[in-house]
Amino acid sequence: MATERLEGFRTGGTPAEAEEEVKRGILLTTLDRAVSWARKQSMWPATFGLACCAIEMMATGAGDYDLSRWGMELFRASPRQADLMIVAGRVSQKMAPVLRQVYDQMPEPKWVIAMGVCASAGGMFTNYAIVQGVDTIVPVDVYVPGCPPKPEMLMFGILTLQKKVREEGRVR
Repeated sequence: MATERLEGFRTGGTPAEAEEEVKRGILLTTLDRAVSWARKQSMWPATFGLACCAIEMMATGAGDYDLSRWGMELFRASPRQADLMIVAGRVSQKMAPVLRQVYDQMPEPKWVIAMGVCASAGGMFTNYAIVQGVDTIVPVDVYVPGCPPKPEMLMFGILTLQKKVREEGRVR
């Protein structure tokens, strides 16, 4: 069973004592760190696929890339059961209030990933019908660039978000 080792974190006085503690199964941590680890390992994304980026998001959840390695295999259709919103694609002015309503229905703590250049900055659609960046509607934690971004880029964005959640370490 693999264990996650954090930089600068030592369990014992010497490396030999630390290995002995790990063998005995003793783990010492703070409540903030334990809760952050649990949140990081069990994010349930609410999909908000609007355009071609949604196909790449679906490919990321498929067997070749397998998001279940990071505890994210459950894409939720209900915002009340999700804590991560992946906005994949362009957001129209008509869809913006719906996106905000779905975000407001999500329980705290919640995070948002803007996937693709259209969600991040409007992309090539510089007109009145498309929202020029989803961050004008909801707060965005991680931006994933590309048109459309490959599944590897979304996985990197997810790992970046997980690192942010782990380091945040505040129980709300």
